Amino acid sequence: MPEFAELSECVYGCDPAGVDEVLHKERLSLEDLGVLLSPEAGERLPAMAERSAGITAARFGRTIQIYAPLYLSSFCGNRCLYCGFSAENKIERRVLSLEEAEQEALILAGRGIDHLLLVAGEAPARMGVEYLANLAERLRGSFASLSIEVQPLSEDEYRRLFLAGITSVAVYQETYDRKVYEKVHLSGPKSDMAYRLATPARVAGAGMREVGIGALLGLADWRLEGLALGMHLAWLRHRFWRTALTVSFPRMRPAAGGFAPMVNVGERELAQLIFALRIFDPDVGLVLSTREEARLRDGMIGLGPTRYSAGSCTAPGGYSEPGRDGEQFAIGDLRTIDEVCSAIRERDFDPVLKDWDPVFQQMQGGEKVAA
Repeated sequence: MPEFAELSECVYGCDPAGVDEVLHKERLSLEDLGVLLSPEAGERLPAMAERSAGITAARFGRTIQIYAPLYLSSFCGNRCLYCGFSAENKIERRVLSLEEAEQEALILAGRGIDHLLLVAGEAPARMGVEYLANLAERLRGSFASLSIEVQPLSEDEYRRLFLAGITSVAVYQETYDRKVYEKVHLSGPKSDMAYRLATPARVAGAGMREVGIGALLGLADWRLEGLALGMHLAWLRHRFWRTALTVSFPRMRPAAGGFAPMVNVGERELAQLIFALRIFDPDVGLVLSTREEARLRDGMIGLGPTRYSAGSCTAPGGYSEPGRDGEQFAIGDLRTIDEVCSAIRERDFDPVLKDWDPVFQQMQGGEKVAA
């Protein structure tokens, strides 16, 4: 990954007349992605939305996959300025027992969730690989797929979790700007930027069927962040062509610690970033979570995103005990799962609650699933 400043010429040095030319290309280069992220391309947002919507309809149909997060632990050994779970924040800390986690998961299953994302702060001594493997073995019969968003692991550890029933991993870089990365990650394993950057490759190398990447929007220049994301995506696509890839666009939300965004990323800028990534990589899954408010999420249906979270809570134990303290960040879309699905149907799209089955994992080498 090049230094952040080296990306500026691709985004800020483009020819305004080149935007329309790029919008009519069948296949885009990284230089073309830089053009779509430029200030000049922002003036052509309706044309970008139309192209993005056309590609999305052709590749994904009129569907939006639905998932929900389950927060397992709020303990974390990192000191990250922007995160509510940062070790120095004075919040209520909790790690769910396996029984409590299973109870939370079954609440979501009862609400119709079939794709479950297991989330935790980065504290391996509190919640390590064996905990995740044991939980996956408990839950795999109740869900179509299980994903994780936890501390970066070794390739062998990811392989162990795949055999236990985990099929996908999300690991966000937070920022690709090395200077900003060092500034906001004060201590802890997460301060090792290179190890984190190499994590998606370890996930894919372990045989996971899907890898999710992304940058936390609000830490650095979003246009350069988008180009770096595209470079990371293209590298993974080239090297691990059998692995499905997704990109998330988490904008900063209010959280414990009161960290203020270092860069403002408005709704128009977020939309340009999403459209640019869709046009650059027609097959990538694009995730728009409940960080965003209902109005924005409803307006983006059909324009690029293919996956929405719904009915989310970011505090461990929050589904059993609504209103519980200790959330990682405040949710923007407070609607229930049924309300989100209804909003999708009202726009003549189908909310997809299941598009995978554990039997497919068995065919990909997860023999233990069939045991």
